[in-house]
Amino acid sequence: MTVNLEVADGVGTIRLDRPPMNALDIATQDRLRELAQEATDRDDVRAVIIYGGEKVFAAGADIKEMQVMDHVAMVKRSRALQDSFTAIARIPKPVVAAVTGYALGGGCELALCADYRIAADNAKLGQPEILLGLIPGAGGTQRLSRLIGPSRAKDLIFTGRMVKADEALTLGLVDRVVPAAEVYEQAHAWAAKLAQGPAVALRAAKEAVDQGLEADIDTGLAIERTWFAGLFATADRENGMRSFVEEGPGKAKFA
Repeated sequence: MTVNLEVADGVGTIRLDRPPMNALDIATQDRLRELAQEATDRDDVRAVIIYGGEKVFAAGADIKEMQVMDHVAMVKRSRALQDSFTAIARIPKPVVAAVTGYALGGGCELALCADYRIAADNAKLGQPEILLGLIPGAGGTQRLSRLIGPSRAKDLIFTGRMVKADEALTLGLVDRVVPAAEVYEQAHAWAAKLAQGPAVALRAAKEAVDQGLEADIDTGLAIERTWFAGLFATADRENGMRSFVEEGPGKAKFA
């Protein structure tokens, strides 16, 4: 398999395994969608890490595979390509990307699907599709501009340039930069902490933010209050408030 899901202690790691560069061919894209659904459905997965290994996250699409495709073939394929990445973005649990080495093209777009990105100090990210006479096709024009703003996104997309980890941090493309040897460890610590949190409230928070960003402020507030009120029906809310009153803040244990 080019992608695997490994689960331990509430954390599921979706691990790209297509050496040497984790090129995202059609089989890998389809496998990502399958594993995103599995991570969504499994109750023993409470947080997710997207990881490409110690050397490289993903260097992009499989260009040799794409080169032989004509317009008709890509019209048929492009929706499935986007759906594979959207499946990762819509996992209703906290998702962190552990980025090592290159995260280019589809690799960068995959990282954009996470809620949080931890990058190695030697990481390089970018959307170089323009250098092939193309534009990003797996969500890059949309997710990148929403994350770092349209003008910064256009700079990266128009030029196709790569950015090193320190500039990616300044741009807001990644959220933390750590030594390369610590990337997975730090991502796992982030995921493991949230895996112990209230699962329904975390899902509510993620969906309220993500759906609210696609709507006007009034619609976003309606989404928020619907989730907020709904959480009063959960055992986690009851447990969390009881613990706060009896023991003080931050001591609740969630099932």
